[in-house]
Amino acid sequence: MMLSLKQITKYFYRGSVNEVLALQNLSLDVRRGDFISIIGSNGAGKSTMLNCLAGSFFPDQGSILLDGKDVTGWPEYKRARFIGRVFQDPLLGTCASMSIEQNLALALRRGRFRGLGSGVRRLDRDLFREKLRLLDLGLEDRFQDPVGLLSGGQRQALTMVMATLVRPDILLLDEHTAALDPKTGQQILELTERLVESMELTALMVTHNMHQALRMGNRLIMMHRGEIILDITGEEKFRLKVDDLLARFYSLKKEAFSSDKMLLV
Repeated sequence: MMLSLKQITKYFYRGSVNEVLALQNLSLDVRRGDFISIIGSNGAGKSTMLNCLAGSFFPDQGSILLDGKDVTGWPEYKRARFIGRVFQDPLLGTCASMSIEQNLALALRRGRFRGLGSGVRRLDRDLFREKLRLLDLGLEDRFQDPVGLLSGGQRQALTMVMATLVRPDILLLDEHTAALDPKTGQQILELTERLVESMELTALMVTHNMHQALRMGNRLIMMHRGEIILDITGEEKFRLKVDDLLARFYSLKKEAFSSDKMLLV
């Protein structure tokens, strides 16, 4: 397996009255080329799992293996060399005061020693122009514009380019269209599909939109209370309708609730 999460457990505020068990004994194997949609109710642990993968914090128990290498204790900056990420908030993926060109230059050197070189090279600009032209937003003619002047959709499109400028082993998408209007969100989804397919990326996408979850990717997982309660792939996934998915969710949720009650007896 390309990526394996093995029995991951994560608490927040452990030992206090606000203690939260965010992930409990979670295991997941990801094959190279998987595009996994991740759904679940609020507090199910979806974003926590992505944060754990990215190295935003370390699990309390369990291990994370990337191509057989244990990266559980690696800090976020070290994993950034292998992991691209796009957040829900378009403002988080870019630096507003820096130009489009400067943001792309930083992304090009993600996870590497930057040194005191001469800045953006001509070959870099050629690459940036080629990548931005694919967006069809005219950004290839606005290299010197501060990113803060861009719309939310333009910034999220730029973030997508930045996250994949250096081909990542894994692309993490954390509700990356949720803060956008429907039209712009659809454009970003189409861009996502193009990039994932053309670059043959391995991607994990958190979404609350069940239509998106069923339409995009080759695999779908459903989370509840920090656990994976459903994992479907291939034809089974594409045959499902939203009503089918909702029925499965409530059925599995009911089973999980019954098991919790049994443990409390």
